[in-house]
Amino acid sequence: MKRIGVTGHRAIPQEAYEQVREGLRAVLGGADGSVEALSSLAAGADQLFADLALARGAELTAVIPSGDYEACFADDAELAGYRTLRKRATREVVLDFPHSTDEAYYAAGVYIAEHCDRLLAVWDGRPARGLGGTGDIVTYARGLGLPVTVIWREGVLRG
Repeated sequence: MKRIGVTGHRAIPQEAYEQVREGLRAVLGGADGSVEALSSLAAGADQLFADLALARGAELTAVIPSGDYEACFADDAELAGYRTLRKRATREVVLDFPHSTDEAYYAAGVYIAEHCDRLLAVWDGRPARGLGGTGDIVTYARGLGLPVTVIWREGVLRG
């Protein structure tokens, strides 16, 4: 089984969204055989990837950073998306952090990088804004020698 993980921005600008969606879909559609998709199910890139992976027939592994992870969602729609995807997950890994902190997010990204064969990064190429951001996880994964595919629309920056 091929294992594909994701890291990415919570906010995907409208002018990049379609290219990101099609890029994720192309990678998932091009994977030979069965696929395990690893995602923390955060709003934005994580949920989009998980939804597309499930539509392709992949098994979803939800990597939950902390015990109070649900409190980090900005609105009811984000939380509903998280809960729906979490229920559809084949497997779940809950990390041993009581609260949603940068350290918990970093640990979740590291877990995904260490347990996948390829990492997809929905990333504008800029440094992380806090520990555990997309740039940090890309750097960590590349340090492992893991293949990283960046999916983004050139010239567009996250908000």
